[in-house]
Amino acid sequence: MSPPHLTVGVSLKMYFTHAQTSSYIRTILPLGAHALTRAHPVDLFIVPDFLSLSAASTLLRLEAPNIKLGAQDCFWEDDGAFTGEVSPRVLKEIGCQMVELGHAERRRMFGETDEHVARKAQAAERNGLIPLVCIGEVVRGSAQDVLRACKRQIYAVLEATKGEIIFAYEPVWAIGQSEPAGAGYVVDAVKALRGVCGERKVRFLYGGSAGPGTFEAMRGAVDGLFLGRFAHDPERLREVITEVGM
Repeated sequence: MSPPHLTVGVSLKMYFTHAQTSSYIRTILPLGAHALTRAHPVDLFIVPDFLSLSAASTLLRLEAPNIKLGAQDCFWEDDGAFTGEVSPRVLKEIGCQMVELGHAERRRMFGETDEHVARKAQAAERNGLIPLVCIGEVVRGSAQDVLRACKRQIYAVLEATKGEIIFAYEPVWAIGQSEPAGAGYVVDAVKALRGVCGERKVRFLYGGSAGPGTFEAMRGAVDGLFLGRFAHDPERLREVITEVGM
């Protein structure tokens, strides 16, 4: 099995206005070429808010087609009487290539369960989208504690899908903190989590207060980083891409 691609992604959550999102995406367009010209080319993706997806899709398609576009969620049905939900079929139609699912905020604030996430991942795959599934433990512990907390999150998605999955390992206790989880902790945790994936084609990204220096300390254990507010500064995002692609 060939090694997974090195990957860097950014979620804008709900921090930006529509105008700010457009400005940000225009600013990072040159990073598409920068990611490709590293010693080890880097897959780059961005996950803006729903209302910005159509405009972002057009801009990326015309100016930086190698920057992949993701959505922050989807529903588990393609169409129907589901007021307020977002169809994975429509996400694919407007140019999305992946969809983020199961973030800790959605699990905590909106009651999403492993079963919900698995059904959404299945719907994403059915529509040609790569599921980007967030997993993580609430309380810091040993690698075996992480495995016990996360294996059901992983199993549910693997059982519902057949193709490529990206897991964003984000220890809940590290999200929004001043420092990421320790490199040794993440390396041990991801090694344990990979063990439950068998021969499936998966990528493991680390997320949770990640920034420059985070990936180098975890190189060989994780396949890249999933960034939040840190990467809202395009120059910092460039630093991370450079480091990952060394």
